[in-house]
Amino acid sequence: MGNVRVIDVHQSVFAANDMIAQNVRKKIKADHTFMINLMASPGAGKTTVLLRTIEKLKNKYKIGVMEADIDATVDAEMMEAAGVKSIQVHTGGECAMDAEMTQQAIEEFDTSELDLLVLENVGNLVCPAETDTGASKNVAILSVPEGDDKPLKYPLMFEVCHAVIISKIDTKGYFKFDDDAVVERIHKHNPDAEIFFLSAKTGEGLEGWIQWLEKEISEW
Repeated sequence: MGNVRVIDVHQSVFAANDMIAQNVRKKIKADHTFMINLMASPGAGKTTVLLRTIEKLKNKYKIGVMEADIDATVDAEMMEAAGVKSIQVHTGGECAMDAEMTQQAIEEFDTSELDLLVLENVGNLVCPAETDTGASKNVAILSVPEGDDKPLKYPLMFEVCHAVIISKIDTKGYFKFDDDAVVERIHKHNPDAEIFFLSAKTGEGLEGWIQWLEKEISEW
């Protein structure tokens, strides 16, 4: 027992990442570019919500999208087809974007020419919540089919998000989902989180989300 080495770690392993994230945030702030780090599990509806959001805002704002995936270019191609400048970021097997990846990716844009930049992070409810990308705000999407218990199982995701979108509300007739319970569970971890219930398919509830986003863009 007396031979066990004890190492005191005085600096967070995320310290280097956080420093880069601060630099990213300073740059986009100086360029008046509002950046969202959009996070969700695979299949929650990130791309569909984003496409409907772009549809509502593209005539008013200059928008860019960074699509982060382990492989493929499907989502970036969909964004380009929607008329938005987009780049695909392959994370080299990593399950989330970090600040250095984000910094490299935004070099592909002239952020001074953008009002809104969206990072659609890798589909995952764990890894993306652990790393600061330098975004202006973090937004999570939780779909009705996933269940209202996810804030209990993945608390960090909901702790770090400024807004949470409850998507696919048009499927409530097929899945058990308690609106009051999910709001209570999210606010238990993050009392200040804005929560929006919407359906990207029907458009129901979309205006509340759009109004919040426009307010944040104007105040950035």
